[in-house]
Amino acid sequence: MTEEVDKARVTDSDDSLRSFNARLEKIEAFHEKTATLQAETAEQLKAISAENKAIASNMKLLLSEWAKTEAQVRKTEAQVNKTSAAVKKMSKMYGGVSNNQGAVTEEFFFNSLKLDPILAGVRFDTIYRNFLGNHANITDEFDILLVNGQEVCLIEVKYKTHENDLKKLLNNKGPNFRKLFPLYGDHRLRLALASFHINDTLRKAALAMGVIVLQAKGDMLITYEPD
Repeated sequence: MTEEVDKARVTDSDDSLRSFNARLEKIEAFHEKTATLQAETAEQLKAISAENKAIASNMKLLLSEWAKTEAQVRKTEAQVNKTSAAVKKMSKMYGGVSNNQGAVTEEFFFNSLKLDPILAGVRFDTIYRNFLGNHANITDEFDILLVNGQEVCLIEVKYKTHENDLKKLLNNKGPNFRKLFPLYGDHRLRLALASFHINDTLRKAALAMGVIVLQAKGDMLITYEPD
């Protein structure tokens, strides 16, 4: 009986030992797997750290480039503002010059005709300057107007005359005057261009269309009449 009990105890001990060894092997396998995962994780963390350093370096470079670009933009804006101010100043200056030239031209022809109101062999009684009309949605201004009992002479004054000035006189100024001032409906309407500078081709074209041409030669007023 005692021998059988001892054999049973030995068998239980062997089973327990085998069970313990099996669990120990599992634990060792788990530790090995854990160690492998830790090693892999460490490598991944190392790689991530390297990537983060590269990203940080790139960000630093980008920020540096951005700062340079921003500084260049500010410099460019300052230059643009400076240039814009210079352009405005020049525009104002040359605009003033142009206005002064126009005023001087108009003053010369007005004073010359006021002193001797004879044009194309016709004496006029009254001379007007900057004669303004506004009626029925039509507004126009006529530089110089000569009037007598039978004729009206409408004079467009330009420092330098261009082809468009002649077209404007024929197609706009003349018709507008008739519409704006019907009281002169029975008067003969004459058209004239007065200028310090007009080329020969344009002068001949104006004369061919029945437009009188006035030019300044020094202090003298030269009149060209249509044939």
